Amino acid sequence: MKNYKHVQKWGPLIQFHRLMQLILFYYSARISFVRVKYLFLTWLTVLVGSWVLYVQYSAYTELCRGHECKNAICDKYRRGIIDGSACSGLCDKQTLYMGRCLSTLPNNQVYTGSWGDHDGIIRCKLGEVMHYELGEEPEPRREAPVFDKPTRGTSVEKFREMVFNHLKSKLGEQANLASLVNQILSVADGNKDGRVSLPEARSMWALLQMDEVLLGLLLQDRGHTPRLLGYCGDLYMTERVPYGPLYGLSLPWPLVSWVPNGVQRTMDQWFTPSWPRKAKISMGLLELVEDIFHGTYGSFLICDVAAAHFGYTDRYELRLTNTRAVVPEEEFRRSMRALKCETDADCVYGVDCQTSCDVSGRRCREEPLQPNLAKACSTLKDYLLRGAPSALREELERQLYACMALKGNAGQMNMEHSLILNNLKALLWKQISHTKDS
Repeated sequence: MKNYKHVQKWGPLIQFHRLMQLILFYYSARISFVRVKYLFLTWLTVLVGSWVLYVQYSAYTELCRGHECKNAICDKYRRGIIDGSACSGLCDKQTLYMGRCLSTLPNNQVYTGSWGDHDGIIRCKLGEVMHYELGEEPEPRREAPVFDKPTRGTSVEKFREMVFNHLKSKLGEQANLASLVNQILSVADGNKDGRVSLPEARSMWALLQMDEVLLGLLLQDRGHTPRLLGYCGDLYMTERVPYGPLYGLSLPWPLVSWVPNGVQRTMDQWFTPSWPRKAKISMGLLELVEDIFHGTYGSFLICDVAAAHFGYTDRYELRLTNTRAVVPEEEFRRSMRALKCETDADCVYGVDCQTSCDVSGRRCREEPLQPNLAKACSTLKDYLLRGAPSALREELERQLYACMALKGNAGQMNMEHSLILNNLKALLWKQISHTKDS
């Protein structure tokens, strides 16, 4: 009876105590689980972060090999194999610096750079990187150009002939090739002593093998491409174009596939200058099209009119920043003649240049289906119509659509091309001639 009273008296307290023990046990187990969970998540975050950093670092070291490029070029310069206007600044005086890496291909090095008072873009070719599996010995890199032409004993006149024949093979028969050769030899005289030495000639010959350098030299006098500031071997520096691309927003790669094309096009037009400045930039593109259509050194085709290949200066003057997008018409026709086809889709050069397929002969025809002007107007349509003055918009839209309808094989194409081009330029100039940006 006594024990019963004792239990009756303290029973609720004992039950409460047991309940508290259960609660404490539950929460301690819960806290332990939460701790384990957070420890696991922390470990996973560190693991994934380390992997991302490793991948980024590996990609950077694979793509950005400017020190290798400089070492290879300076080694050949000091051995007397090559010379050029930038060699002393790069290798002796250390006044030409490589800055931020912009490379997208391991064997095509691109860096921002500075040289005295000039800011620019430095480009350099390197041998290809040989990949290997884990556990294997890495294969040696393929050698970069050896600068073996012209050979020792080659006279300046013989080098002049080499340059002339090279230009002829690229541009076809042109009346002004001799003057272009003189211009190139003047650039080749890097130290301006009035003669081209063998090391200077080797550097210039290496540069002329790169179509983008040759086309840059052809177009820079008209202000369409960044000026060549200096070179050493096949490393060269051009002036920097402060604003680019022509329009658009570069989205992070995870978002690219999620944003619809229509939304992307709309967003592209948000990040542009005021309309009068856009009109001035557009005038620059139209003038580029005009100058390469039966120009001084023949005709050229723009085979990729993407906005990414164009930029503009502080004065809103257009610059073609990627001359690889331009090809001599002679070279285009030669390539098309050699191309076999089943349908028109097989007759494509680059991104935007296309001919039709001769099904009976199973060969591509030479004549481009669309002229440069039509492709330029397609690029400019949304760019110019967004924000255009209401009094101008209807006429501007009409002219742009007439321009986009141009065909390369249409009769009287030359006359129609000139008429539409001049009308568009006159319409834009009328709107901006009175502004301070003109």
